Amino acid sequence: MKVSIIGSGNVGWHLGIAFENHHHPICEVFSRQSAKATKLSSMLYQAEVKTDLDFSESEADLFILSVADDAMEDVCSKIILPENAILAHTSGSKSLEDLQKLMLIHHDLPVKCGVFYPLMTFSAGKKLDLKTVPFCIEASDEETEQKLVEIAQELSNIVYLISSEERKVLHVAAVFACNFTNHLLALAKGITDSEELEFDLLKPIISETFKKALAAEDPADVQTGPAIRKDKSIINRHLDYLKTDENLVEIYEVLTESIQHF
Repeated sequence: MKVSIIGSGNVGWHLGIAFENHHHPICEVFSRQSAKATKLSSMLYQAEVKTDLDFSESEADLFILSVADDAMEDVCSKIILPENAILAHTSGSKSLEDLQKLMLIHHDLPVKCGVFYPLMTFSAGKKLDLKTVPFCIEASDEETEQKLVEIAQELSNIVYLISSEERKVLHVAAVFACNFTNHLLALAKGITDSEELEFDLLKPIISETFKKALAAEDPADVQTGPAIRKDKSIINRHLDYLKTDENLVEIYEVLTESIQHF
């Protein structure tokens, strides 16, 4: 299957290279930032850099829409696809119906729509084994669904048919598990840095925390610390230390209460 990538951010970057590694050539790369499209295309075999969204003469069968949610409507209003092409977005929060409605509003002919969502955090330049990444697939019809499942199974060992509502739930859960967790680690580093202590001293406990949480049937079963023990003396000492930063005090109090009432 021939593929074109619309959007050259982290997800588009990883998927483009992965498709070609599994013998699905990339025909075109489009990005509002042409420099990014050029850089991604240089990593691919013969991908053309597109400066507009007219793909009417493209040989691609699958068009991966990997743009920010806020940019989706603008892209859908301008894109021109060849007949029988599949347009699949990679968003965790946009529904299949959202994509279908946008295409119906802006185009006379029906378009085969789908979702090709990799449930993972992607960073530029950070290599990732997509075989371990869950792919959530949804489509407007069975034939399109089957094609998306087949290509996803080439990229990954973990492929599920997931509805838009289920994907929304997974995306919310992923924000807690990934984004919020990473932010808490960044706050922890800020605390150690403020006292000229090495953040590396925390890495063993961070590693053990994740190992236990992932091994447990329920991470709540392996919760430790002053909050779960309801150790008011330690909690108050921590809050006294943090009192110069109202943001940290609020986060500490909210999480402590959440742990105690979970």
